[in-house]
Amino acid sequence: MKQQPRWRGLHATAAAPGVRSPFPAREPLTLALRRVLHPLVRMMIARGITFSAAVEVLKRAYIDVADRHFRLTDERQTDSRVSLITGLHRKDVKRLRAPGDDRGPEFVPPSVSLGEKIVTAWTTDPRYGDAEGRARPLHRLARHGGETSFEALVAGVSKDIRSRAVLDEWTRLGIARIDEDDRVWLNAEAFVPRDGEEEKTFYFGHNVCDHLAAATHNVLGEGPPFLERSVHYSGLTLEAIEAIAKVSERFGMNALKGVQREALAKDAEAPGEGPRRARFTFGIYFYSEPLEDNDEAK
Repeated sequence: MKQQPRWRGLHATAAAPGVRSPFPAREPLTLALRRVLHPLVRMMIARGITFSAAVEVLKRAYIDVADRHFRLTDERQTDSRVSLITGLHRKDVKRLRAPGDDRGPEFVPPSVSLGEKIVTAWTTDPRYGDAEGRARPLHRLARHGGETSFEALVAGVSKDIRSRAVLDEWTRLGIARIDEDDRVWLNAEAFVPRDGEEEKTFYFGHNVCDHLAAATHNVLGEGPPFLERSVHYSGLTLEAIEAIAKVSERFGMNALKGVQREALAKDAEAPGEGPRRARFTFGIYFYSEPLEDNDEAK
């Protein structure tokens, strides 16, 4: 008899109810946090970040969040108040709030910023991409491809870096390749380096942070819920998972391209200037793992 998938569904993070108990049960949240932390701890152990080093990161995160989200109106956030609401020792608070690295959690490495701009131009500018947002192969040098060459593409984004330097790095990272006719091909429809540690680490922090921020907003019921959905099945064959992964990638890229086109159009209509500005992230992900014989749905 064919085994049926044991669980399935279209999932959304629910918003918190309007009336909260004065003594909320914390066990469901701690269990959820343990699950959320598992892949993060795997990453830290794999990269040699010990528990003591992780504690320092967590202390800094508590202080950053207290300063940003739990500041009293029109009052200076003191070390004593941060210590009170976080439970951290005041000495730790004072030490970690001292001036130091000013890059902050949203620091974007120059290689990432430049790479995103070049790929966006390649896939959205009709000189370099087609109507479907696919990047066309470009002649490497302007003397062969003119204004539609890779050299011209890079120069149109930045005059401060040579196209050869970009191409050397991109071929190393697997982002682009050069064919026998000296044309440059984009290997992916988004700036997703295969081997670049700095670039991959940046997107790890950016994408996971915003996904968690949307889910946290919904759980806390801080306003209209953000879009945060997933489809999940368990008990399918590995062959079925491989087929679904391909479908997910195709549909996901179509969705990302559609949102990107809309964002570019809105920016052209009214460039973001003045105090009423905001940022957004729209993401797609797919994950699968084999089930052991005694696995329950996770």
